[in-house]
Amino acid sequence: MSLSSGDWKDKISTISFDANIFLLFVSPEFENKESVVSFLHTKYPQASIVGCSTAGEISDVTVKDQSMSLTAIQLEKVDHKKESVVIQDMKCSYKAGQQLAEKLQGDDLKHILVLSDGLNVNGADLVSGLKSVLPNISITGGLAADGANFEKTFVINDNTIVDKTIIGIGFYGDHLKVGCSSKGGWDSFGIERSVTKSHKNVLFELDGQPALKIYKSFLGEEAKNLPSSGLLFPLSMRVDEDSIPVVRTILAVNEEEQSLTFAGNIPQGSYVRLMKANIDRLINGAEDSAKLANDNINNNSELAILISCVGRRLVLKQLVEEEVEVVRDVIGDKPSITGFYSYGEIAPFGEFSPCELHNQTMTITTLSEC
Repeated sequence: MSLSSGDWKDKISTISFDANIFLLFVSPEFENKESVVSFLHTKYPQASIVGCSTAGEISDVTVKDQSMSLTAIQLEKVDHKKESVVIQDMKCSYKAGQQLAEKLQGDDLKHILVLSDGLNVNGADLVSGLKSVLPNISITGGLAADGANFEKTFVINDNTIVDKTIIGIGFYGDHLKVGCSSKGGWDSFGIERSVTKSHKNVLFELDGQPALKIYKSFLGEEAKNLPSSGLLFPLSMRVDEDSIPVVRTILAVNEEEQSLTFAGNIPQGSYVRLMKANIDRLINGAEDSAKLANDNINNNSELAILISCVGRRLVLKQLVEEEVEVVRDVIGDKPSITGFYSYGEIAPFGEFSPCELHNQTMTITTLSEC
């Protein structure tokens, strides 16, 4: 359900079952978020309450701002456990992923949903840390957002609203069916360039030239609007010639160093190309993601969690709900839809692919009990 600052208590009071998980995707500008969290924690003391800040809240086929998308979940056959890890800065991301995975590890662990601070975490290192402990477990989720401001994000951990925290919910047992996929729809253009100097998620040089200088030369007038305009021109990156390209989005620029900081790592020796939006292909990408996630679960999902990138929303503008509506068309009327616009998406490309950090994709997780 979608909540506003004026009607939240009345709508929560209509929940007619004993939920054991609440998902809250919240605008940073939602005035009553502390009150909502406190109310839920008091009314449902045994439930796991998790969520994060957004760049837009998805509820059914609507995308809103200054609202809260709340989903109440009652698991009857599937066990779950919530764990969290506090981090100091991006350098701790890999270790934090390992620690979270170790806390959630179990013989019958089926899936992990991860929600993370969006500005103080290296998402690629977080995913690598998770996979190092749980290489064969499906993992999906996303990085919290703050509109297009890139100033402060938060996560919700039961009755607290905090930053520098990563939350994971583990789902256990064979009664859970999970489908997941992540697709983009951006077009690459220009020549492919070699990353000649980088460190983790900071890019210093392309083909031996200052990275920021080269990037600005492509943007033209949009260069003066960096870093926010960088959401419209991400990079397609291949670690080597045989790898599947992933998309990387800019988080910050450093004029003195002539460097670019990304939401995920840009390894030295990798190859990148600039990308631009094609609205039809973005919507088609969301449709393809829905088809793959739905096929993985035999068209029988009860809940669909959509995590799409803030850059897609900035491009689609008033057409943004079309990428949510096309998902509804694919998965049918039965599943509830919730989600948010993020600073990074965590998912495999498909059922048999390893989990990766993505940018500029529509990531879909479908869940059902059987």
